[in-house]
Amino acid sequence: MNEPAPAGFLRAEGHATLLLVRLTPKGGRDAIDGRQALSDGRMVLAARVRAIPENGAANAALEALLAGELGYSGRAVKVVAGATSRLKTIRIQAAYQEVRERLARRGVVLQG
Repeated sequence: MNEPAPAGFLRAEGHATLLLVRLTPKGGRDAIDGRQALSDGRMVLAARVRAIPENGAANAALEALLAGELGYSGRAVKVVAGATSRLKTIRIQAAYQEVRERLARRGVVLQG
């Protein structure tokens, strides 16, 4: 059962969690920048990586960044949509509530 999150960028999908991310490649550092509103009003998690957007390098860097920052194995975090776009959907093989709590511990504001 899909459960929308107050943050709008996080939702449950079965036993996994989907995360909507806006990625900035060649961003000078690898970091999760927090919640961001797009021009159309959608909320995303903003992230940046040093990697260039060629041959999947930026996607791999994003997967590694999220896995490391949230404490998951690299295999648990995958880009499942938007491979060639700045807007990406990430599947994390973990329960929605667990991912939500780990993001909150990293200082990502999920509401309001």
